[in-house]
Amino acid sequence: MRRIAPALAALALGGTAAPALAQSDEGDAPSPDMMEGSALDGDYIQLGIGVAYSADYDGSDDYEAFPLPLIRGRIGGIDIQPRAAGVALDVVPDGDGDVAFSFGPALRLRTSRTGDIEDPVVAAAGELDTAVEIGPSAGISYSGLLNPYDSIGVNVDARWDIAGAHEGMTISPSITYFTPVSRGAAVSLSLSAEHGDDDFNSYYFSVTPAQALASGLPAYEADGGFNKVGATLLGAFDLDGDLTNGGFALFAMGGYSKVIGDAADSPYVAQRGDADQWIVGAGIGYTF
Repeated sequence: MRRIAPALAALALGGTAAPALAQSDEGDAPSPDMMEGSALDGDYIQLGIGVAYSADYDGSDDYEAFPLPLIRGRIGGIDIQPRAAGVALDVVPDGDGDVAFSFGPALRLRTSRTGDIEDPVVAAAGELDTAVEIGPSAGISYSGLLNPYDSIGVNVDARWDIAGAHEGMTISPSITYFTPVSRGAAVSLSLSAEHGDDDFNSYYFSVTPAQALASGLPAYEADGGFNKVGATLLGAFDLDGDLTNGGFALFAMGGYSKVIGDAADSPYVAQRGDADQWIVGAGIGYTF
């Protein structure tokens, strides 16, 4: 059973859901025998593209649409897992038990305040550089929590900027619950947070004397600590009604996050933005 739930979660574009959501009849769920020779058995690749609508940058109250690409799969026993603006690899082989472990490298591109900034005051403070963050990702998951095909997992990413932008470190813990709601649909709920060290939080949320002079904002120094918490709900719907056989599937997602700590007190957020952040998105994926 441990192999079934994570594989279904992958085909559902990483989805999870709250236990209160309706469960399908046991007859609607795929049986272990159906996994033999299916898109879930062995190597597979899942590609997706969609559109998301979210804040212009962390803490902004201006919103914009942007592409939402996705890649996920398994090649040669190495799992490819999507991340926000990045990807992670799991090099730990899958076992047959209900408990599984994951470990591997994670990569993220961070482009907050690197492009066209709508707010003229924030824009006057100057654009930031793109950060390239890399580091280890580790997790543990358990399958068969409330039904034979659901799973719950805890994961932590630790990444350092290697591009000379913020030159700091972030730690991003998350917990995700996944369950199918029918043979052709699945949902997931993820809770997450982000912790930045002094360098990270200062780069994105401090207002230096030079930035204050250019923008008119008050000077401010942000220290390290948790800067964001959030929740994301995602659903996937297979177009032929069977998540186990690959092919095309639609996905939709919605999320809320809140800027907290020193980051929330930053003039970029408290005076020119909003601590409450929303995201919605939808797209289509193909598994082969």
